[in-house]
Amino acid sequence: MDNLGLSRVWWMRFVYLGLAMTLLFFQLLPLETLPRGWAPPDLLAAITFTWMLRRPDYVPLLSIAAALLLTDLLLQRPPGLWAALVVAGCAFLKSRVSGQGEISFIGEWASVGLVLIAITVFNRLILGITAVELTSLWLVFCQLLLTIVVYPIVALISQTLMGVRKLTPADADVLGARA
Repeated sequence: MDNLGLSRVWWMRFVYLGLAMTLLFFQLLPLETLPRGWAPPDLLAAITFTWMLRRPDYVPLLSIAAALLLTDLLLQRPPGLWAALVVAGCAFLKSRVSGQGEISFIGEWASVGLVLIAITVFNRLILGITAVELTSLWLVFCQLLLTIVVYPIVALISQTLMGVRKLTPADADVLGARA
């Protein structure tokens, strides 16, 4: 049984990286020739936060950092800035959830929303301090708002289609014994 659980963990780690690469592939496709007046949600951040809160063993911080660093490099964003902020946000959420035990979905959604707002503001501040050319504030706000709005959908899809559920006490005991 323990080998089955361990192979499931490794399988889901590869699924996370595969999802990250698939999302990156679709972001790189030249589907439109004109600039958009809105920004799509950051689905990779939403998936990362969803999986981190529900099953942190599926998304180790090194996998998150690697996927987001590659995304930063290929989307020509400042290398590592968004990756570091998302990793810091994941670490904060992980420590907050492990200290509080069971939280409701509304509490989870609010926590993720506040963390997304914080890392977006920090990203904007750091880019402004370093005199990097900033994108339109409307696009940043649009992406932030859509990411927060799409979070419940990502959580629902992760739970129903991929089986990424919150740990039960029995699962936590097994993981604690393995660690």
